[in-house]
Amino acid sequence: MKFKHIIGLLGAAAISVGLAGHASAQQTIKIGAVFPLSGNAASAGNHAKAAIETAVEIINNAHPELGNFPLAKDAGLAGLGGAKVEVVYADNQGSPATGQNQTLRLITEEKVVALTGAYQSGITLTASAIAEKYGIPFVNGESVAANLTERGFKWFFRVTPVASDFAKIYVDFLKDMKAGGAKIDTVALVHDNTEYGTSVASVVTSVFKDSGLATPLDVAYAANATDVQSQVLQLKEKKPDVVIMVTYTSDAILYSKTMQALDYKPPMIIADDSGYSDPSFIKAVGKISQGVFNRSSWSVGPKGSPTALIAEMYKKNSGDEMDDTAARQMQGFFVLCEAINRAGSTDPAKIQAALKATDLKPDQLMIGYKGVKFDDKGQNVLAAGVIIQLQDGENYVAVWPKGSAEKPPVMPYKGW
Repeated sequence: MKFKHIIGLLGAAAISVGLAGHASAQQTIKIGAVFPLSGNAASAGNHAKAAIETAVEIINNAHPELGNFPLAKDAGLAGLGGAKVEVVYADNQGSPATGQNQTLRLITEEKVVALTGAYQSGITLTASAIAEKYGIPFVNGESVAANLTERGFKWFFRVTPVASDFAKIYVDFLKDMKAGGAKIDTVALVHDNTEYGTSVASVVTSVFKDSGLATPLDVAYAANATDVQSQVLQLKEKKPDVVIMVTYTSDAILYSKTMQALDYKPPMIIADDSGYSDPSFIKAVGKISQGVFNRSSWSVGPKGSPTALIAEMYKKNSGDEMDDTAARQMQGFFVLCEAINRAGSTDPAKIQAALKATDLKPDQLMIGYKGVKFDDKGQNVLAAGVIIQLQDGENYVAVWPKGSAEKPPVMPYKGW
């Protein structure tokens, strides 16, 4: 699969320490990052941290091996007097209230004038509300709940594709699979009761109805469950042709183990990224989840390419291969950095204006979007994705659409 590589996006990132205006030479610039560094989503949060640390390493140090990218060849923020980026991390602990409080601390005590985060949509919801109140740009790279960009906010910008984008991808993928002989008459939608789970489930159901596909069977459960036997037994009884999983990491692992224990293998499982892309999921249950489909926007690219080199840097920082969620978080951070550099200022209003004017092309990105351009709600209208599948052990490969596929899709779901 060939995705365009970063060109200009590895440009500057700069926010002054509580001062509006231009950054002086060698000034340290603070950006706030709110992620779950402890709790059930700690693996995802720490991989996000590794992704951002990789981006900061690219910006703050000379990396001529990445070519003539702004701030890769030379150290520091050229557009802001050679200033260095410092990211201040805050642990939201998987709690919307904690995420809100930590965001307030970053703004009022750490004096950051731009933020990124917060992985779980429910926490992004509360954290970005604080940023909105204080007039601080908040760039999100990974949360997909539809309502995040439906609040009339002026300081919130989301780079990732959203639930409706992915739902349309699922519809097109399933229709192609049906044309190839797969049975897709009945679908079950398994989701938790968080902002992410309920929002995505609602959007997927609506898009399926509008597309003429069967209304999915709704299988809801409490987030961070300790027992999902009843849900798996419900699936086993109903025998859907397709199961769509909207779950965070710990629940995704639990479902896989429970399916094995109850000897339940649906013909097709499609994961809504999240827990299924987490390296800890693959380490824990990848061998018993063979054949699961997943959505993604990330590809390593050819050996020696900028994306491959960045993936190597990320692996050195994290110990794991780059996954789609971490890549989307890194891309979001680069978008914020590019806007700050273009603004030439640490004034939040000027950064906001630069974000609104963002118009990045595919060859300026490290991920497979069609570009980055925000609508008046702050949503990237050029975000895109593909379908990948866990094949041959612990590796996902692109299988759809055909033009981007590394291998053909394998059916039915193999499991263990």
